[in-house]
Amino acid sequence: MGNRDVLRPGSRLECKICWWVYDPALGDPQWQIAPGTPFADLPAHWRCPNCDGDAEQFLMLE
Repeated sequence: MGNRDVLRPGSRLECKICWWVYDPALGDPQWQIAPGTPFADLPAHWRCPNCDGDAEQFLMLE
């Protein structure tokens, strides 16, 4: 995702490699990301928990 600044806090994003969806309402238990964490606030080292794709591989769904 090129510019994280344009994301709304509730924006859901989908991995374009495996189609896994990051939903901020759910967070990411595998990476110990708390529910309510916007995609823009994920740590720089975060990767897709399903396919290990980089965060740059995610596209906004809504």
